[in-house]
Amino acid sequence: MHGRSPSAPVFTNLKIQATRPPSVREKTRKYPTGPRTPNPAAVLKSHSRPHTSNDNPFSESQFKTLKYQPTFPRRFGCIEDAKGFCRAFFACYNQAHHHVGLGLMTSDQVHYRQADAIHAARQATLDCAFARHPERFVKQPPTPPHKPTATWINPPQHQANSTSLN
Repeated sequence: MHGRSPSAPVFTNLKIQATRPPSVREKTRKYPTGPRTPNPAAVLKSHSRPHTSNDNPFSESQFKTLKYQPTFPRRFGCIEDAKGFCRAFFACYNQAHHHVGLGLMTSDQVHYRQADAIHAARQATLDCAFARHPERFVKQPPTPPHKPTATWINPPQHQANSTSLN
């Protein structure tokens, strides 16, 4: 008998989230049907997560960097192995990894307010190189990467007409 059992889940407005664009092969794949599978007509396919106000792009970016490290193991033997790997990874990520989005500075350098001094030292080095060999710089004197500015997870909304509460 192919009827639905009373304890079987009922699927309504089901959304399947895909983590990547479908390949050509997947576009033609049929969804299985049966008493415990969703009705293909009721399944919506999505390639993006719904926006939530507590998304943290920084932690998600860091997670992706961690996951795609060449030394990231397929499996950890135990929780202590995972903690040990993450301690070493985050120390390197914060203290030695130069981030393009931070003007090729480390997270620690920006966090401990060393960005201005590092940027000035880089500019002084580039000025010295330009003074010695201006022919190497065809268009203009060199400048270091831009210093990082304010960074927000959720930037504040600026109101056009602010009213005073006093």
